[in-house]
Amino acid sequence: MASKLETMVSAAAPVEAELPPPKPQLTEEQLAARAKALDERVQRWKHVTEAGGVDEWVRAELRKKGLLVEADPSKLSDREKGSFKEQKKVEAAERRALKKLAWDAYRATHVVHLGVGVHWHEAFDGDRFDIERREDRLKANDLQDYKDAEALAKAMGIDVPTLRWFSYHRDVDAGTHYRRWQIPKRTGGFRTITAPKRGLKAAQRWVLRNIAEKLPVHASAHGFLSARSIVTNAKAHAGADVVVKVDVKDFFPTVTWRRVKGLFRKAGLAESTATLLAMVCTEAPRDVVEFRGRTLFVANGPRALPQGAPTSPMITNAICLRLDRRLSGLARVLGFVYTRYADDLTFSWRKSDDRAKAPVGALLGGLKKILRGEGFNLHPDKTMVMRDGDRQKVTGLVVNKASDGAAEARVPRETIRKLRAAIKNRELGRAGKGDETIDQLKGMAAFVFMCDPKKGQTFLDRLAKLEPKG
Repeated sequence: MASKLETMVSAAAPVEAELPPPKPQLTEEQLAARAKALDERVQRWKHVTEAGGVDEWVRAELRKKGLLVEADPSKLSDREKGSFKEQKKVEAAERRALKKLAWDAYRATHVVHLGVGVHWHEAFDGDRFDIERREDRLKANDLQDYKDAEALAKAMGIDVPTLRWFSYHRDVDAGTHYRRWQIPKRTGGFRTITAPKRGLKAAQRWVLRNIAEKLPVHASAHGFLSARSIVTNAKAHAGADVVVKVDVKDFFPTVTWRRVKGLFRKAGLAESTATLLAMVCTEAPRDVVEFRGRTLFVANGPRALPQGAPTSPMITNAICLRLDRRLSGLARVLGFVYTRYADDLTFSWRKSDDRAKAPVGALLGGLKKILRGEGFNLHPDKTMVMRDGDRQKVTGLVVNKASDGAAEARVPRETIRKLRAAIKNRELGRAGKGDETIDQLKGMAAFVFMCDPKKGQTFLDRLAKLEPKG
């Protein structure tokens, strides 16, 4: 009996053959020839459409070539019938070849299929799942409508076969659009980064600029937004008596392609557009398997937002709009201030005449229910309650009241000391510690600059003098 992997490989193989990825090592002449061939297929389908359909186009082409047999066999003699049969054989062969050309032209301008488990229909018309007054929602979000896959691909600067290639899902694939590596977490363990390769990244950046960045987000969101940062996120909690930090478990993997599709549809995009864009922005987690001399990438979960794609942060900000609204409401009722930076949720509380004790228990209980209701889960090991006697840190910055009573977000003292010592060592002609580079020190100085421009600029100026001339 064939193994499950053998079955999956067998099922995937025909699809791979049907949709081969473009080869990056093609020469300019080969790329030009490929573009010319694609244009010929697009033009052919245009002619098919103008003729009234495949059968009508085939019939017209046969007549043009003088191969269409239109004689009535009942009126032919026995001798003429022999010739008639030979002519019909030639016509049938040519008809098959023309229908193959028509199908090839159709695939140049249509998506056809997006893989097992993905509903796809070529029609970009609305259906019963569309929101009411879809066009008004599109206009409100400053989004463009696309009449078909060809129009969407053209807007993205690619052709339909490439759009299909970026969108197609395979449980077992011989190649991948992503590079994967691991980075250590501050709390231990490793985080897998899944970053798209150049072609797909360009397509995702188009989605980011033209779709994701136009979607509404809540005022409590501070990550990956213009004029907001880890500093604005931390400042909202500076000088608080109690700071509660929680973390959403498996934040990006929880946002599956179906949730992304729902977001795009709610924004006013049609079913087919939303499906294509959701598939472009998501990928399944995969295991790398060596099987019968081949390297295969086997999906071990549903397609979701990759941690490393340019679209993922802004899509999660839009996905979390209702979550942020509900958590802001909960915080307001209980006397807390709420902000979110990606998957880091922070609540802060200040004493007042009518509030002597922070209702942390009620906050965490309500938080868990709201997270579950919005399709997320609280990370059980990353909940911290920091009171004014503890060190309070929010997105890497200290938010305790300063010695003079000022409420501000500050870079930790040990970071300042480490940076100052590293710069001093370089100024004295000593080598940096380990693999420490000037660029890394400049990154630390820029981090300081975000909170304290005067001090940060001093560090940046000293580092500029240490850079090699020319």
